[in-house]
Amino acid sequence: MANKKIYIIGPAWPLRGGLATFDELLCEACNAAGNQAEIISFSLQYPGFLFPGTSQFDHTRKVPEGVTIRSLINSVNPMNWIAVGNRIRKERPDFLIIRYWLPFMGPALGTIARRARKNGHTKIISLVDNAIPHEKRIGDQQFSNYFLKSCDGFLAMSQSVISDLNKFDVSKITAFSEHPLYTSFGEPVSKKEAREHLGLEANGKYLLFFGLIRRYKGLDLLLEAMGDPRVKASGVKLIVAGEYYEDASYYNEIIARLQLENDVLLHTKFIPDNEVKWYFSACDLVTQTYHTATQSGVTKIALQFDKPSLVTNVGGLGEIIEHGKSGYVVAPEKNVIADSILDFYNESREAAFVSATKEEKKKYGWDVIVSRFEDIYDQIQKEKK
Repeated sequence: MANKKIYIIGPAWPLRGGLATFDELLCEACNAAGNQAEIISFSLQYPGFLFPGTSQFDHTRKVPEGVTIRSLINSVNPMNWIAVGNRIRKERPDFLIIRYWLPFMGPALGTIARRARKNGHTKIISLVDNAIPHEKRIGDQQFSNYFLKSCDGFLAMSQSVISDLNKFDVSKITAFSEHPLYTSFGEPVSKKEAREHLGLEANGKYLLFFGLIRRYKGLDLLLEAMGDPRVKASGVKLIVAGEYYEDASYYNEIIARLQLENDVLLHTKFIPDNEVKWYFSACDLVTQTYHTATQSGVTKIALQFDKPSLVTNVGGLGEIIEHGKSGYVVAPEKNVIADSILDFYNESREAAFVSATKEEKKKYGWDVIVSRFEDIYDQIQKEKK
């Protein structure tokens, strides 16, 4: 895909979170492949009612070296959408990679795409995280339809997302690519060093739940599994590292009911990028006990830090975990989750799982996803002819 002018439209610095980090790494990879890539991000990403966290920004991060970011898009101002689209139309990138993760963004991103492509040159490829959201609101279907129909092609990082796209009336070029690794969080450190940094027991047994806490992510299931008398007797502790995006009382009540106060370590705050390595390096097993899912970047962070994962068999979570070899893929049921936690420790699975995880991570380079976008663009050009 060398020598193409590419605009990535999505969150980026100083906005925080996995989407912003991903977009920056993708931009770096596009440039490394010989292109002229930059990011068009948001001056206003979410209105307050859609953002339950403490802040949308992470000023502890720096602008990635060599990555150009323009914060232009106001998600709630239609006049801005038209202006940004017209600006992109005049600048004539070869194609846009538009990140689509929430139907609320459909009107803004769909309008920008429609204005940009009026130059007869710029093609629109959407990187779709969720065509159908986890948490449904009025207008989701209409907003997604509006956006998806503005695109020339799609790339998804989960087969379940491709299935969801098929439910819409958009018979466009669609490709799959694995979610690359989050390499921006650094390299693993020793478990001993990480535990010292976090003030944990050197020889303790630690699970990790990482990321924003929302109901669909199943922390409640995991807490119920932690309350299993067998798990409690085993001395396993759970680190919860991430900010509540809903009322914490729901989880606090479960902890109190199951008497887990000494078994659950609540680091319930936003974890900045420079702290991520300590949590993943300190744990034995990463847990993702989702009720529903498409894909999750947490699995790829776990791979980056050579950590096996326990995931539920919903959406695309189990697509990269080989059950019983590099982790566990289980039903979203507390007893089954508890059984897997016990199996991991009682059967001393860690060394074998880590070895398999290190082998698995070799598949997820950023060059792979860049080449997928190249293939989609080439197919769009061929269809045009």
